[in-house]
Amino acid sequence: MFFTAVLAVGLDSSLVAGQSSAWQSAGHFVTPVKSIREAIVHLREGDFDLVLLGHSIPTDSRERFTFLIRESGSRTPVISLTDPPKTHDSFADLTIGNESANLLKSIREFMAERGGASAPGRDMPAIAA
Repeated sequence: MFFTAVLAVGLDSSLVAGQSSAWQSAGHFVTPVKSIREAIVHLREGDFDLVLLGHSIPTDSRERFTFLIRESGSRTPVISLTDPPKTHDSFADLTIGNESANLLKSIREFMAERGGASAPGRDMPAIAA
């Protein structure tokens, strides 16, 4: 298995809980969070192999958060779930339609192509209140 620790960020708590349950049953440790602010705190405190951004987060917020991750020097892959599924988020390492039945499979294939998890960074920049 190429990755184990997933930070799942989404405003729709029932959707995040459902995805987290599926990921956990597949053997991954998932930290579900309901805001970008909460996600930043978790990234500062822990190592994650993957950041999963739910479609319930506005695109501009997903983009800014991805920029903060990259600005910190982290190479942790960022995967953006979109709705409608044909949308492409150029700031993310991978964009997958939210309705994808093969979400986990697509992410595993992506991580295998990358050669596994990248070294995550802990130093997250401060954000304005």
